[in-house]
Amino acid sequence: MTTVTAEAPVRTCDCGGWTDTWFARHGAVFHIAVNPGVRVVVQSRVTRPGPPAPVLLHAENYGDRYAFVPGTRPWVRHALLEAAVESVGVPPGMAVEVSVASAVPPGAATGTSAAVCVALVGALQALWGRSADPDAVARAAHAVEVGRLGRQSGLQDQFAAARGGINYVEIPEYPEADCRPVAASDAVRGALGQRLLLVYLGRTHNSTAIHEEVIRSLDGPDPAGLAALTDLRRAAAAARDAVEAGDLAGLGAAMQSNTEGQRRLHPSLVGADAQRVIAAVAARGALGWKVNGAGGEGGSLAVLCPPGAAARAAIEAAIAQASRDCRVLPTSIAAAGLHITVGESSGGEASP
Repeated sequence: MTTVTAEAPVRTCDCGGWTDTWFARHGAVFHIAVNPGVRVVVQSRVTRPGPPAPVLLHAENYGDRYAFVPGTRPWVRHALLEAAVESVGVPPGMAVEVSVASAVPPGAATGTSAAVCVALVGALQALWGRSADPDAVARAAHAVEVGRLGRQSGLQDQFAAARGGINYVEIPEYPEADCRPVAASDAVRGALGQRLLLVYLGRTHNSTAIHEEVIRSLDGPDPAGLAALTDLRRAAAAARDAVEAGDLAGLGAAMQSNTEGQRRLHPSLVGADAQRVIAAVAARGALGWKVNGAGGEGGSLAVLCPPGAAARAAIEAAIAQASRDCRVLPTSIAAAGLHITVGESSGGEASP
């Protein structure tokens, strides 16, 4: 039996998000990849000759286990998982079981679906004996969401999962992308690890529906949306420059500017839950806050605290008072991205 384990981080503080889309045409995104993220385990056994065996899928966060045959339509239950498996395929003569788990709640606006897709595509490529180049896996995972599933998806989430770390992604012309690490000192990384909070707002969001709203608004005659996209691009560059300079107050200002740019892009992007938390942490002296991902109702916020354990504790208390459903998720900056291990163990021939 062959066991392939793939792990990938999620991301937070994605300044410049929305500019990495086909309708923005060009853009730039600053983001920070964090752990814990997602874990995919693929187990395969040799089968007797015969028709391909169904793939067994276990979506652990949903308590769901079922079998499907790649290539059949409609999708059975978890279209993203099924499409990712279908995109790479299963080597002939193998029975495969896939288990997927995320440490971050689904729909938390942290690029979790992209991280799942990156990990699953990378694991299956390893099963075939193919090299898992991070950028190639990122692009393949993006193609699953956009091409096979027809979803609205930017480019940056997949690079965060595949590369890890703190990155600046330039999109000269969609879908071209150039992902480069941000030169952050060890001191800055340490400070971010202590002071950057990932706040889950207690409920999921539907990013595809939000994308459709924004696209409709950009099709209108009002130029405010295009100006907001320009502001978001500037916020990404400002966040990058601040981190490279060791200026966390500047990063906080870029986060705030980005959130206001999201609000100008479409008022629904800063939901009521997020606004309550923003008001609470601002009153306690937070340096910055950024509505993660597509925004809207639910999802998550990145919050940057002032230095000191007492300041962080005060902000966490304010978050708890703002909403009983909110919680700070434990995270650390991901030093690396997609990580794959392959193990072999003795085992008998599987039944078809």
